[in-house]
Amino acid sequence: MNWPAIKEKLDLYEKLMRLDKPIGILLLLWPTLWALWLSSLGRPDWIVVWVFMLGTVLMRSAGCVINDYADRDFDCHVERTKERPLTAGRVTGREALLLFAVLCLLSFILVLLLGNRLVIWLSVPALFLAASYPYTKRFFAIPQAYLGIAFGFGIPMAYAAHLDSVPAEAWWLLLGNIFWAVAYDTEYAMVDREDDLKIGIKTSAITFGRFDVAAVMLCYAATLVIIGGVGYRLHLGWLFFAGLATAAGIFTVHYTWIRGRQRMPCFKAFLHNNYAGLAIFVGIAGDFLVLGRGLG
Repeated sequence: MNWPAIKEKLDLYEKLMRLDKPIGILLLLWPTLWALWLSSLGRPDWIVVWVFMLGTVLMRSAGCVINDYADRDFDCHVERTKERPLTAGRVTGREALLLFAVLCLLSFILVLLLGNRLVIWLSVPALFLAASYPYTKRFFAIPQAYLGIAFGFGIPMAYAAHLDSVPAEAWWLLLGNIFWAVAYDTEYAMVDREDDLKIGIKTSAITFGRFDVAAVMLCYAATLVIIGGVGYRLHLGWLFFAGLATAAGIFTVHYTWIRGRQRMPCFKAFLHNNYAGLAIFVGIAGDFLVLGRGLG
């Protein structure tokens, strides 16, 4: 066996799945963890938690693979993406589709381990959303909203895993995640705006135009209001709202970075959203752990 060649190919697959850039995994993970803790009132089933965490890694990896497959003829024209394995010709389209199928199969096996029919049924639209998102950039004015649904679909699945139902608060939490995704992915799209205009890709940064910064901040505000409303309904206390306040502070810092619309500060703001998601999770988990709110 040619081990150096195998290692090189595995390294290319790792880059194709973006395992070397975990920010996407984290942005997908935090809303899922919010839902797991809220749906269990701070007492999650740890087997469910581990299944969802592994599933997050697998589905984000699958999403990256199908995204690069869909964009393989566009990425070569964008400075930031022209060296990705698929568009650079170092991985074939057939290999990418096979890798996508394997990742989806592994994710589905994880879902089956839970033995919950509702979660299994919800995994079908979750897969469709992940597979179809890359193509929405051809005709949706704000594909970031579709991304928010795809990235947040772990929320209703988490509720289903714990409650065997999906109450209204899960859909409100999903809506909050959609606004958050529009905000952070608009920051991401601001980095590539000039390239996207040249190749004809649609993004929220292009659609919002000169109102892009205002739109990001309004989406951040909607995120905080909606998540805050869910926490208020569950009678969460000051630690939860301290987490939201910390996230609000982080979002305010983002404004100072993106208002100049320069590439690197916008990309920095996008990456920094990880800490906002973490702050909200710490507020939720900490409130249940320390104050015991919502448990009775």
